[in-house]
Amino acid sequence: MDYDSRYKNWVLLITVLSAFLMPFMISSVNIALPQMAKSFHINAYLLSWIQASYLLSSGVGLVPFGRVGDIFGRKKVFTVGIFIFTVATFFSGIASSYPAIIIARVVQGFGTSMIWANNIAIISDVLLPQERGKYLGFVVSSVYFGLSAGPFLGGFLIDIFSWRALFLVNVLPSFIILLLSIFKLKEEKIFKKREKFDWQGSFLYAVLLICFMYGFPLLPSFKGFVLIFCSTIFAVLFYKLEIRSESPVFNVRIFKENRRFCFSNLAALINYSATFAIVFVLSLYLQYIKGASPREAGMIIMIQPIVQSVFSPFAGKLSDKIEAGLIASFGMGLTCLGLFMLSFAGFETPFYYIIICLVILGFGFAFFSSPNMNAIMGSVEKQYYGFASGTVSTMRVLGQNFSMGLAAMVLVFFVGKNVISPNLYPAFLKSVKVSFIIFSILCFIGVFASFIRIKK
Repeated sequence: MDYDSRYKNWVLLITVLSAFLMPFMISSVNIALPQMAKSFHINAYLLSWIQASYLLSSGVGLVPFGRVGDIFGRKKVFTVGIFIFTVATFFSGIASSYPAIIIARVVQGFGTSMIWANNIAIISDVLLPQERGKYLGFVVSSVYFGLSAGPFLGGFLIDIFSWRALFLVNVLPSFIILLLSIFKLKEEKIFKKREKFDWQGSFLYAVLLICFMYGFPLLPSFKGFVLIFCSTIFAVLFYKLEIRSESPVFNVRIFKENRRFCFSNLAALINYSATFAIVFVLSLYLQYIKGASPREAGMIIMIQPIVQSVFSPFAGKLSDKIEAGLIASFGMGLTCLGLFMLSFAGFETPFYYIIICLVILGFGFAFFSSPNMNAIMGSVEKQYYGFASGTVSTMRVLGQNFSMGLAAMVLVFFVGKNVISPNLYPAFLKSVKVSFIIFSILCFIGVFASFIRIKK
């Protein structure tokens, strides 16, 4: 089906706004974590679950809701997701206890998964192949503009009001996106409407992910090993079920048959695993070690997403003309360099050094994200756009969960399950250094994963 430019612009506006809102929420909450710890009187481990619970529920829902979108329509799932996200955002802002905020964040994560499992497919469906990289560049740019605005605006809101304002200010724009999706998005052609939904596969996927993400931060405890072992068993069962299923919730055959799709997703998984917790770690480092206020920390951290948001459309357009895998590999290399440089941060490190590292990371993210997204969506046929959209979003959320879990595990190893106080600052700084070393090693491995999929 051919779409006129006016409708394409409406679709681009809706996907760009939704792509902005979720990262804005995540990055602004990172800045608010120290204040939320005081408000709920919780330690560093429980504090990490304010983000991890949101990411976990997002990951659990992405695969099933991507499949639901293919069967019943992406517009329906996307619109319901916006509604759930809006309601959960409001209740997050008025939560009066730690359990209440966790429940609200879990529901918010499910709404996010419904959005992210379908938004890339919705925009890709109306684009021609020769313009896909450019438009996806705008979507990726919006994502990182949200990441940059989150710390900046979040710091001001916290200083003027409180952390609750971060959630409440998102209710109105969420409602506007809801109205736009209801009245402006068209019902698309449904390719899989006669296929059945895979409930067994969805259940196994949810259980293996919950076991992994809950158990990973508990390592090296016995409970952590048990949960990781259980997640491995469920992963094997999930694979065996999906490879035999005629209507799988997660089409593992494409990974076996499509080398470019497989390694592009692997590169995305490694990239997010190595980079998502940067804001979490740097936010704590700048406020605890360097004595920055939430506003100051936000203004520094926003430099990286700003650089990325400016150059992502250019990188995406470039990937329409030059091999996308080559550009993405270059971006991954720059990211590795920036992470390695951050591992040298200490008590006396000047702010300009941190800023230089963030600029390098911004360029690295820009030249990886848009081209890699273009490579993924360009490696499958149109009827698989829903699956590809859900898969790339799954790789993102799995990587984000792994990154936060890894950061939490390193933090607990050095600091323990204690509130971070001045006497623990040296131990906390060690956790910062080790985290960035691990992240840089992961990114170095990711460069090779990115190179493997390049067309010869």
